[in-house]
Amino acid sequence: MRLTKQTNYAVRMLMYCAANDGHLSRIPEIAKAYGVSELFLFKILQPLTKAGLVETVRGRNGGVRLGKPAASISLFDVVKVTEDSFAMAECFEEGVVECPLVDSCGLNSALRKALNAFFDVLTEYSIDDLVKARPQINFLLGLTENDHRAIAKKPAITAPAA
Repeated sequence: MRLTKQTNYAVRMLMYCAANDGHLSRIPEIAKAYGVSELFLFKILQPLTKAGLVETVRGRNGGVRLGKPAASISLFDVVKVTEDSFAMAECFEEGVVECPLVDSCGLNSALRKALNAFFDVLTEYSIDDLVKARPQINFLLGLTENDHRAIAKKPAITAPAA
């Protein structure tokens, strides 16, 4: 089984947002970090937002952030949103199947078992697991404390000099 580029970069986008926790991430910054087009990431953003995996914040200081904690987003959650089909063979597809063994085929059964095992493994791993497995992820993605845009805070009130 081969996952699409859309799934690959959806996972990467979620990892970026998880590594950038507490800050809004911007598509141009994510695109630059991974060397991929902004347009491609915007296309991926739509199904992720619809599934509640990310939230978008509009406006001049807007961006994207995870829609729920990284530990609550499994790889299976991402794959089921971004992949169009899990048909490993013709007999997995809807509609007319030419094979006379479709209802009693050992191959069909074996492939379904393999696909379910694949899904089970993906369910075991969260976006948080992927981020925490790489302690240098912030450095590798260009996310350093100096790069974060400070949220405007009220100036500290100081006591008058005595």
